[in-house]
Amino acid sequence: MRRLVAFPIAALVIAGSSLAGPADVLSVSEDCDTSVCSFVVTVRHDDEGWSHYANAWEILAPDGTVLATRVLRHPHVAEQPFARELSGVEVPADLRSVRIRARDSLHGFGGRELVVELKR
Repeated sequence: MRRLVAFPIAALVIAGSSLAGPADVLSVSEDCDTSVCSFVVTVRHDDEGWSHYANAWEILAPDGTVLATRVLRHPHVAEQPFARELSGVEVPADLRSVRIRARDSLHGFGGRELVVELKR
């Protein structure tokens, strides 16, 4: 009888660890000159520790080309949402917008993304 009870409880505990969902981009500020930009990106994710945390965000051209990646090297369990900067990003002068997406270590990409109009 205990085994039957323990199994559903263990299954709920394991399933609960994936309930955090993918990482979401909440806001982006940018500062660009003709071809080089700096971005400050705010990400929200229910980091659970090293096994499940927001581990990167990317800047993409409208055609999907990755222009830059900001790797997040540790979980931010007690710091939510959190903002990180990436400077020196080369953005072709003809681009008027970029898309920002975040990744987590369990789900990959898939949360809320933002399109940012570049002010040049």
